[in-house]
Amino acid sequence: MTQTMENAYREIITAIGEDLTRPGLADTPKRAAKAMEFLMRGYRQNIDEVINDALFPSTSDEMVIVKNIELYSMCEHHMLPFIGKCHVAYIPRGKVIGLSKIARIVDMFARRMQIQENLTKEIAETIVSKTGATGAGVIIEAQHMCMMMRGVEKQNSVMTTSCMLGAFRNSQSTRNEFLSLISK
Repeated sequence: MTQTMENAYREIITAIGEDLTRPGLADTPKRAAKAMEFLMRGYRQNIDEVINDALFPSTSDEMVIVKNIELYSMCEHHMLPFIGKCHVAYIPRGKVIGLSKIARIVDMFARRMQIQENLTKEIAETIVSKTGATGAGVIIEAQHMCMMMRGVEKQNSVMTTSCMLGAFRNSQSTRNEFLSLISK
């Protein structure tokens, strides 16, 4: 895979008019291929391996929130990054998930090409399906390089997406509690 990407980067660099024999570019195709492999590592990850059995019995049925999880992803439309933060909440039902696993779930899905709306939904659905939670809420706030570096070039635009499942969708008070706690 790396060799294929390296060859593609050679073609792109040549197509934009650069000279691959220039010292600064001599190893760029290889470095770019390795960087892309790292940035897209979510395709090579498996959710069960990411969670790694870090589900623990618990009698807690109160909201669990992890906020300000930084994320780096790639827009599927322009292959440009979007960067932001993710807030994840769930209401346990019989078990809780290891704290770091929530951030790892965010990373696994973020390290793929997609649109932010789908990323938000994938995280929420995975939290519910893997924990059996009575509901989950996920909010992502991100800045998109495709809006900032090209097109309309709006530097301060932030896109916010949310996905509310189960109790977060069905109960206004649960949703309000989540929104209130992440804004502190």
